[in-house]
Amino acid sequence: MDVRNEIAAERRELADVLDGLAEWAWDAPSLCAGWRVREVAAHMSLGFRYSFGRTVRELARSGGSLHRMTDRLARRDAAALAPPELAAALRDNAEHPWKPPVGGEAAALAHDVVHGLDITAALGLGRRVPPQRLRIALGTVAPRTLRFFGADLAGRGLRATDLDWSYGGGAPVVERPAQELLLLAYGRRLPGRPGPG
Repeated sequence: MDVRNEIAAERRELADVLDGLAEWAWDAPSLCAGWRVREVAAHMSLGFRYSFGRTVRELARSGGSLHRMTDRLARRDAAALAPPELAAALRDNAEHPWKPPVGGEAAALAHDVVHGLDITAALGLGRRVPPQRLRIALGTVAPRTLRFFGADLAGRGLRATDLDWSYGGGAPVVERPAQELLLLAYGRRLPGRPGPG
């Protein structure tokens, strides 16, 4: 499977979703704690809009904290860019080779899938991520992922009900659709659902 093609397809599909959002939806809360839809959209295109040098300078301005930097830039850019610009930044850069510092292309796809779900799940849009993309994204779930995103599974195992995928061997086992488990592993709270317990 060509991960680059899946990344490009995911970005184009999410750009279409963003183009179709009502004005009120841009200010609705996302699953990404403290961010509205517009902050998530701004964050998703940060890697395309900022050079490596500029990113390093912004990181230094944030005291070396990646979390502080991404939060500050998402808020600033969400205020500066109109919704059509945010959608276009994703679509126009569908083929961009950006990757996060750790994890390569699979992590880049997981980044786009998870943030896309931050928007679509929060808005109740019912978008289903194609299974081949979910399998790649789920392959990035590891102890460091759980730590970085603050996912507290309290020793529980995860088992997908719609894909052949599981993680961990703890009990009890949380059984849910794969994209819900991906969100839990990335520290998200699902709307209308209790935590992993």
